[in-house]
Amino acid sequence: MKHLPPIPVRQLPVRVKHAGFTLPEVMIAMGVFSLVVMGVVTTHIFGLQMATMNQSKLLATQDAREALNRVRDDIRSGKIVYVGNGNSSSFTRIPANSPQQGNAILIHPNLNTNRFVQYYLDATDDALKRRTSGGRLDVVANYITNLIPFRAENHLGQVLTNDQNNRVIRMNLEFYQWEFHEEFDYYRLQTKVTRRAIE
Repeated sequence: MKHLPPIPVRQLPVRVKHAGFTLPEVMIAMGVFSLVVMGVVTTHIFGLQMATMNQSKLLATQDAREALNRVRDDIRSGKIVYVGNGNSSSFTRIPANSPQQGNAILIHPNLNTNRFVQYYLDATDDALKRRTSGGRLDVVANYITNLIPFRAENHLGQVLTNDQNNRVIRMNLEFYQWEFHEEFDYYRLQTKVTRRAIE
């Protein structure tokens, strides 16, 4: 019997227990991590922009609603209400047989015509202002764009040409606000109010 020589066994390379990442593996991992970080930062910036936009719109709406509520409360508690045109020192009623619409309203809380509250649109600075008989002047709303915010209407929404006792005062505010240093945003709020004590 012949003895055959042993078959040589090729030795496989032995892996080192603490081997590191190769350069391509590190580069791929860094690329994936960079994409994830960029996505998170982009999403965060978009969220901040949306929050700022919503906050701006909510503040504008809140200011406008406060203005509407203030005018509404004065009209409801007034004894005499006239629509006309006015400024910081005067008020002119709309004459009979003319459309009862203008940039101002004059409200007397009782039959004493020396006491009054006047709201008027100041076109020089686009602001709705409130003037009292005591000489106080307040800015109620800013950035108003429409020139005729007050109208006296009947129950059907038609502008009146006289001082009907049961008329409704429509207040319409259209205003703009600068947002994001890029563009203007326009808003419109309106309400209809009548006096509580109709005679």
